[in-house]
Amino acid sequence: MTHSTNESSQPEPASQPETTSTKPAAATEHVSVMPDEIVHWVGEIQPRTIIDGTYGGGGHTRLLLNVLATDPLGATSSASTPAGSGEAVTPAEAADSNAQRLAPLIIGMDRDPGVIARDDQPGGPGSDPRIELFTGSYEKSPAALAHCDRTHADALVLDLGLSSDQLADRERGFSFTIADAPLDLRFDPESDIPAYQWLAFNEEKDIADAIYQYGEERYSRRIARQICLRSKQRDPVRTVGDLVDICRRCVPRSKNHDIHPATRTFQALRIAVNDELGILERTLASAPDWIAPGGRIAAISFHSLEDRIVKNAFRDDERWEVLTRKPLRPTDAELQYNTRSRSAKLRVAQRLP
Repeated sequence: MTHSTNESSQPEPASQPETTSTKPAAATEHVSVMPDEIVHWVGEIQPRTIIDGTYGGGGHTRLLLNVLATDPLGATSSASTPAGSGEAVTPAEAADSNAQRLAPLIIGMDRDPGVIARDDQPGGPGSDPRIELFTGSYEKSPAALAHCDRTHADALVLDLGLSSDQLADRERGFSFTIADAPLDLRFDPESDIPAYQWLAFNEEKDIADAIYQYGEERYSRRIARQICLRSKQRDPVRTVGDLVDICRRCVPRSKNHDIHPATRTFQALRIAVNDELGILERTLASAPDWIAPGGRIAAISFHSLEDRIVKNAFRDDERWEVLTRKPLRPTDAELQYNTRSRSAKLRVAQRLP
């Protein structure tokens, strides 16, 4: 079953879409990162309610179905463990007054309506009674829980990287290799403004500051100057190729040639357009209110800005117990079949009573 979250506190059913232009994404090519580690750290608590906050290709959700607490009545649509039955009680059940009526459930959330539409097909993941899919940011997790008549989750899983499907989408502009693609960079193509408009609406200083802060790009001022110069010449940046050309001219090629000259700038604009760090910070700050005592967050980050936010949120909030003193990294075996996992870092924390 699928639904969409909006800016209000309650999600709306997906049968009332925000626009009529949403098309299902193509069949997924994405390979989930650190799948064994996610299953291990989440499965240890025998969760009954899991939020996959970055659903993407649905790989983590499919694997986590295997560690959902089994319904004592043998059917996911029936009531949960009755009081006095002797069955184990999950963290969310202990925190939720409606726990006796809760069936095992994974809530999958994604900002891309095409991703959710792809799996809202007969026989697809959305047809599984143990899965509820929502279009919207994981920041809206409390609204999704409320829609499912729950107040708490046992676990939140976040995979903060780009998916292979997004990189392959010609209309998004995430890949440097598709030069004529529009410089969009939005996770949700139906909200906010694309990156090329963001560049047109902002001053040179603001563009330079964003590229430096979010991309840690030392040549940010050169790049911002060239972007604004093109606008003054009535030839604004509109495509991936336009921005790549500027970055190539402004960023000296590194000696080891392992980083594309546009990598940091594209990262910065993507973060700015989607408010990625703001959403992450706000979600981690509020999560102790809706992650049940004994519940866990497992967050996979792919660059230092994200990892620092996760690390500090776990360390500085006394309601969390850090379970991974140092971030976990992909195994050599995983790197062999999924090279895009090479920069992944997994941190896990548990909600204290």
